[in-house]
Amino acid sequence: MFHVPCSMKLLITGGAGFIGSNFIHHILKTYPDYEIINLDALTYAGNLENLKEFESEARYTFIKGDICNKELVAELVSKVDIVVHFAAESHVDRSILDSEAFVRTNVIGTHTLLEAARQAGNKRFHHVSTDEVFGSLGADEPPFSEITPYDPRSPYSASKAGSDHLVRAYFHTHGLPVTISNCSNNYGPYHFPEKLIPLIITNLIEAKKIPIYGDGMQVRDWLYVQDHCRAIDIIIHKGKIGETYCIGGNSEKPNLEIAKTILDLLHKDESMLEHVEDRKGHDKRYAINFAKIKNELGWEPQVTFEEGLLKTVTWFLENEAWWKSVKSGEYEKYYLKQYQK
Repeated sequence: MFHVPCSMKLLITGGAGFIGSNFIHHILKTYPDYEIINLDALTYAGNLENLKEFESEARYTFIKGDICNKELVAELVSKVDIVVHFAAESHVDRSILDSEAFVRTNVIGTHTLLEAARQAGNKRFHHVSTDEVFGSLGADEPPFSEITPYDPRSPYSASKAGSDHLVRAYFHTHGLPVTISNCSNNYGPYHFPEKLIPLIITNLIEAKKIPIYGDGMQVRDWLYVQDHCRAIDIIIHKGKIGETYCIGGNSEKPNLEIAKTILDLLHKDESMLEHVEDRKGHDKRYAINFAKIKNELGWEPQVTFEEGLLKTVTWFLENEAWWKSVKSGEYEKYYLKQYQK
């Protein structure tokens, strides 16, 4: 059993990304005595604007660096109580075009972190993964759970499956105190606008059409990002070492239904929909059974999809400068110059 200290220092990998930055917001606002080191390579998906309010916060330190850098990772892991590992290449379309970065970051990067945690005296390690490692569900099949066999279908999900297996291997072989979470599709503030929901919202604000893959009937389970952050918080504090927890939003929706709902929220009509050629190997349905984390740790989603989607649309309407900077690439130019060496 991992003993949780009264004050804790966390190494968050990929903390400038969508979910990682939301988790940093959650921890710093929930635990006044906790400290965070954020290690992020600032690839295209990392944006320090997500964390601007903490730039002068004494409990928060940002380090620009690569999780494959063994020396840097070893130095940082030795300073903390727990590693919470978000850093990953995560966009399926990009993995289809070029999978090398996915294998490097998701598999080799995870291995580098695990080795550092082992060599630092078996530091507590939480690994954030995805439901995509389980493959695709038919319309009537039961949702994924912790005992679902792995069946990844894209280079992205295969690389995440490989990282999950490495984490389990370090638990069984070295006794590393690990937990794993496999979550469904997240949405919410700071969501990178190449992903479905923020792409729909921002395209409509810009009066651009919405691309819909194939018939748009691919079903995903949607999880509001702040509910996900609460789940990880509970797992790192109360989760059983060596266990996996599936985190779902209890909100299965076809992509086309989501697009039409956002059209209604932004008072647009269906002429803005544009069906495009379907993605190669496109998984038809994901769904999560989160009974284990509900029954064992008392977590369940608090934000309904309707409430979360309205919050998300409102956030993007109120933060136009943020997403326009991301879409134009200006955010990368600013931080590239700031951290150039």
